[in-house]
Parts: sequence; structure tokens; C-alpha cells
Amino acid sequence: MLTDLADADHATSGGKAAPLARLLRSGLPVPPGFVVPTHAYEEAVAGLDLTAATRHGADAARLLFDRATLSPALVDEISHALTRITGPSGDGYVAVRSSATSEDGAGAAAAGQHDTFLGVRGPDQVADAVRGCWASLWSERAVAYRRRQAADVRADPPATAVLVQRLVDADVAGVLFTGTTIRVEASWGLGERVVSGQVTPDSWVVSGDAVTRRTIGVKDTRMDRVRTQVVIREVPPADRDRPCLADDVVLHLARLGREIEDLLGGAQDVEWAIADGRIWILQARPVTAALPTARAAPSGPASDGTLLTGTPGSPGIAAGPARVVRGPSGFAEVRPGDVLVCRTTDPAWTPLFGVVAAVVTETGGLLSHAAIVARELGLPAVLAVPDAMTALPDGATVEVDGNTGRIVLTRGR
Repeated sequence: MLTDLADADHATSGGKAAPLARLLRSGLPVPPGFVVPTHAYEEAVAGLDLTAATRHGADAARLLFDRATLSPALVDEISHALTRITGPSGDGYVAVRSSATSEDGAGAAAAGQHDTFLGVRGPDQVADAVRGCWASLWSERAVAYRRRQAADVRADPPATAVLVQRLVDADVAGVLFTGTTIRVEASWGLGERVVSGQVTPDSWVVSGDAVTRRTIGVKDTRMDRVRTQVVIREVPPADRDRPCLADDVVLHLARLGREIEDLLGGAQDVEWAIADGRIWILQARPVTAALPTARAAPSGPASDGTLLTGTPGSPGIAAGPARVVRGPSGFAEVRPGDVLVCRTTDPAWTPLFGVVAAVVTETGGLLSHAAIVARELGLPAVLAVPDAMTALPDGATVEVDGNTGRIVLTRGR
């Protein structure tokens, strides 16, 4: 029943696994893996009432899928496959990720909408993570994203495969976007901090064979695996302001990005990791919305002297009341037309994107999941605005310019 990653196709292995299979067959450095194909999901849901999951989201879906069973034969296959990709004992660590037929496509990336499990070990934990990936297809954020993309989730729900790969314990990891120029973003440790927008990464722009711009981010924390747990650690002060990549490594990544672009056709969004000096390609998908074209912000202060600037994350201009949200407990306070102001907009916040007029964050990079979704949905966004949550009072009217990164406080409370 399992499919070796090198043999994966879109129909049975989903949008995440299929491009990696092409890269693996072409000799690019992709970690070995296997796929639990879509028909395993279809068999699991055959006896389940997904209506409740559609209405009640992740908790209801997880309860349903906790009752879904993987056959003993499938668990036995997983056990044998783990010995192939992690070593003879089969107890090495893996990453378990969804690979839905609806994600990583040219029209919609579904970036970060489905769950990933890192540091998974052994067939029983893998089986549990597979069920978690299945359930995440019905999370509130995933359903809201599909509805916003005009998919009728009741009539045509996507199927999902699950990709299992040897985990790369990254020293440095990040994302790159290909195109006329190449942008690379990176930080210390596992790449989840970069792609989720939890850290403002270092960034580079590559034109031709040269690095034309470098920006040092705010790399105060990093994510690492400790046994089966993923932990957040403080980055030593000396490393926070030190570039996490040398220019020659950035140029190597850019060359790999161009090779991937040639193989897959069109601009690509590529996740990568470096461990023990070796680069690994973790994901490649089409760029669904172009990065904002840099424009100069108007000179001079705002009329009342309150002006903030950050990284233009998604183009457009919008104004509305600032709604400072410190966590999910504040979601209910958000009203249509508000400007969402928060530390970061990780994928769990996606349902708010269908409500607010614009997004302002204190951390994050241009290539984070949330920035990608904002661009897909045409929502103006400005990222990495220092102290935005204190500088923009809750309820104050603000104007957000996602083209220039300029934020103006136009009226107090």
C-alpha cells in the first residue's frame, strides 16, 4: 500500500510529495521517504460522518480520526519502511506531513493549512501522526482557506496522502523564492520558525550570480528537536546579529533554486535545510502570488507624527480600526474591516484573513506561510514592524500600505 517517495505521483500521493519525487529522480538532495497514499485516507473516512468535522473543526475531526484505524498490515508496512529511510533499527526520527491533492498547486498553495509533525519515532507514533494529518484537513483554518478559495468543501472535499521523510536536524533552514531575482530567507535551527513567521529571518536577494542585498533579521529564538520533542531555545546573543549563511552558500541555494525551477516549470517556493554542511530540499511548490514590488514610501512624517515602517509583505492599501490581538483568545474581538495587529500571523490565524482589511505583524518574513496566504487573498500586509502592538492603540484608525511598508496612525481612539 505504501509508495516510495521516488515513485510518488499527484493523483495518489498529493501535491507535496509529487514534486519532491521528480526532484529525487533527477538527483537533487531530497531526504528519503515514503507516502501513505490517498486511498488509505479514503478507506479511513468511508465509515466516518465528516459533517460534524465540517461544522466543528479540528477538535471534532481529531476525535473522529482517533477512531479511524490503520490496518495491522499497513502499520507493519510502515515499520519496514522506517528501517529503509532511518536505518536498520527503524527508530530514527522522521517528519510526517500532509500531502493533500488540493495543496501546493499553481492556483493555491494551502501554505501551512494542514499539520506537520516533527521528531516522530517508530510505527505507532507515525500512525498517530498520519491520523493527525488526516484530521487537519478539516481544521477551522483549512476549511476557511478552502472556502475563501471558492472551493465547495461539502461537494468536493480533497483527499490527502501523508508524506513521511527522514527528519533533517537543521543547523540552519529557510525558504527561497525563484523568479527574475531570487530571495532567500533563513534562520538558525529547524525551518518552522521561518515558515510560520515566528522569527524575522535574515534575507538575501540574488540577481544573476551575485548577492545584491543582505538584511540581518531578529534571530532571538530557534527551534530544535530534542528526542521526540521540538523545543524553542534562545539564540546566544553573539549569533543573533551574525548572518546565518555565508554568501557562497546563498549562491549555492540560488543555483539549486534555478535548477528546481527548470525541472518543475515556473517560479518556485522552496523550503530547504542545512545539516552538517549539507543542503537538503524539503519542499517545492509553485509561487502562487508574486512578491510585492518594492516602492519608495512617501517622504516625511504622518500628519500627526505617528509613522511606523516594516517589510512590505502583500501589496495594497487599506485603512480601519487597529485590533491588537495577543492570541486565539482575542479572535472573537475582531470585526469586519479591522486591521489585525499581532506579533505574528501563523496559519492557525487564517480564518481571520477572511474578516480583516489588513495585517500588521511584529515578526515574520516575506516567505512565511501567512505572508503567502495574504498575497493569495489580496490582503495588504506589513511584516516585522517593531513594537507594533504597543505603538498602534487598540481601536485607533490606521492606514496600512503593503506596497511600501508604511503604516500611518490617522486618528486616535
